[in-house]
Amino acid sequence: MRAFAQLVQRLDETTSTNAKLAALTAYFRDADDADAAWAVFFLAGHKPRQVVPTKALRALATRVAVIPEWLFEEAYQAVGDLAETIAHLLPEPGVVDDAPLARWIEARLLPLRDLPPDAIERALLRAWADLDHRGRFVWNKLITGGFRVGVSKLLVTRAVAAAGGVDPRLVAERLMGDWQPTPARYRALLAEGDPSERAGRPYPFFLAHPLERSVESLGPVTDWHAEWKWDGIRAQLIRRSGRVFVWSRGDELVTERLPEIAAIGAALPDGTVLDGEVLAWRDGAPLPFALLQQRIGRKTLTPKVLRDAPVALVAYDLLEADGEDLRARPFAQRRERLAALVDALAHPALTLSPAVVADDWAGLARLREESRGRRVEGLMLKRIDAAYGAGRVKLGSGGEWWKWKIDPYRVDAVLVYAQRGHGRRASLYTDYTFAVWSDGALVPFAKAYSGLTDAEIATVDAFIRQHTIEKFGPVRSVTPSLVMEIGFEGIQRSPRHRSGVAVRFPRMLRIRDDKRIDEADSLDRLHALLADADAQRP
Repeated sequence: MRAFAQLVQRLDETTSTNAKLAALTAYFRDADDADAAWAVFFLAGHKPRQVVPTKALRALATRVAVIPEWLFEEAYQAVGDLAETIAHLLPEPGVVDDAPLARWIEARLLPLRDLPPDAIERALLRAWADLDHRGRFVWNKLITGGFRVGVSKLLVTRAVAAAGGVDPRLVAERLMGDWQPTPARYRALLAEGDPSERAGRPYPFFLAHPLERSVESLGPVTDWHAEWKWDGIRAQLIRRSGRVFVWSRGDELVTERLPEIAAIGAALPDGTVLDGEVLAWRDGAPLPFALLQQRIGRKTLTPKVLRDAPVALVAYDLLEADGEDLRARPFAQRRERLAALVDALAHPALTLSPAVVADDWAGLARLREESRGRRVEGLMLKRIDAAYGAGRVKLGSGGEWWKWKIDPYRVDAVLVYAQRGHGRRASLYTDYTFAVWSDGALVPFAKAYSGLTDAEIATVDAFIRQHTIEKFGPVRSVTPSLVMEIGFEGIQRSPRHRSGVAVRFPRMLRIRDDKRIDEADSLDRLHALLADADAQRP
């Protein structure tokens, strides 16, 4: 546990990818299989469910620290993170228990789920007494279900591969799906390849880079295949050994939630893997993404849900055919075989992602302007001779897949609420709520936490502390006096929001020091954008 807590601290103290990779690799080289398995599990994004109610944890920590509740709350407001606040306030430990991470998880954390409240309290007191400050922080994060570290699954994969001297792609494939933190499964990550072990597992998804330079710099348009960038759920449909699997890009097995897609799989030849986009779909056109979200969030798929939000798979790559891995072949070859397969299958819930064709880049740019009317996010550009990679990597000197998204909607809005961030930003106010004008009042319409530089965040944090009106737990309301330009990808009606609209992927584009708050946009502006979006749709 001590070594894992030290690793978490090192990862949190740096923003350097190379430094994080070095720290992770060193840990996996030294850790035994049981500890390494749990470390992979947690660092790759998994976490145990919350086993101790936050209210009970705060009350116990306040009592152990021998301080009044108001002082605990003040400390929490200053630190911004409950786990770290408790770690700071607890008395110094006696003899620190140097038990391995696996024993802490399996013998002390997981049993908490089945204990009565008084036994949980005794177990927490023993744990706090046996851990140093770093260990307490990690322990508190784990028992509250809030453990999160600023490393990607791809970085963890690279570190495990480097520590074990294994091909990172092989490790990535073995980590996909329902990976369990056992010593045997960790050793299997580092074993020699065995094709039979991959029966139901997807390939690592190949991801595109955002195109942030001139499209003409990519060279001749004839070197590229263009298609729409669909706004759905990325998925791989697998048919192997007579079984069907549907995996989302988030490593979630969603076969049972998508019976229409599973039915496609049942009709596929054995040894086939399709890459594509799951969309709410009717009459040959996509439906709003919100319908798909509602569908995926349902535990029970009633006939009404299936009627209201039918889904289809828009296929855009063929990764395996007749059991042969096709990823190393040029995209143009994979696409040709995919088109033939879709045509031969003629399944009503399967369609080929259509090519978007123009004589030159200017022509593609004009077609790209039709994106919102088609309920897509822009264009995907794929080099016709490109292999299918793993993750967001550049296989060649200039990249193989690019997403050429449409310019975002833009509005000027007023900052009205702020909340602290997480990880290394836990002491800063980084999560903001923005409002626009309606009948002389400011109406909140979006929350955003990305888009600003560290220097800008520090400036806004200082502004928030100086202009706080009220505190609501971790949230502060601020004097309306700061305007920012907010960008977002889509807009739709939403009766659940006071503003009547919901926006997709809001982010901060810039601070508008040049604007007074009375110059911020109004709700009428959002309604106009909504009407414009509706008018563009077929």
